[in-house]
Amino acid sequence: MSIFNAINTSASALTAQRLRMDVVSSNIANAQTTRATMNENGEYEPYRRKMVVMEPNGQNFKSFLHKATNSSDQGSGVKVSEITEDDEPFKVVYNPNHPDADEAGYVEMPNVDPLKEMVDLMSTTRSYEANITSMNASKNMLLKALEIGK
Repeated sequence: MSIFNAINTSASALTAQRLRMDVVSSNIANAQTTRATMNENGEYEPYRRKMVVMEPNGQNFKSFLHKATNSSDQGSGVKVSEITEDDEPFKVVYNPNHPDADEAGYVEMPNVDPLKEMVDLMSTTRSYEANITSMNASKNMLLKALEIGK
């Protein structure tokens, strides 16, 4: 176990949370985008909300060996395993003047809920701040340990 294990764990979480912030920002920016992708019929589809999926880092032989030998492995952080699209249906809005309106005057809008995105952004920000606090506490403990030798 390295003395920098806690700092490395916090650093991996900071990286994952930063990506999560970027995805939430992209969702908010595209909340009104009606022509994001083209489907197999050659028609445009609205933007689909994206979500970040995280998993523990270190699912390799070494981690299983440490568990088997009852080692006190503190974990090795988190990583983003994939970015998925939300399967929720698009919102249908009546706006006959919109260029993407169908014959009845309805427009398919993205499945992005700005309120939900803001809650995700606040949660991500709090997690990011908590990891910075944890990293600073680890740094201060290492500095105090170095002062013992004086």
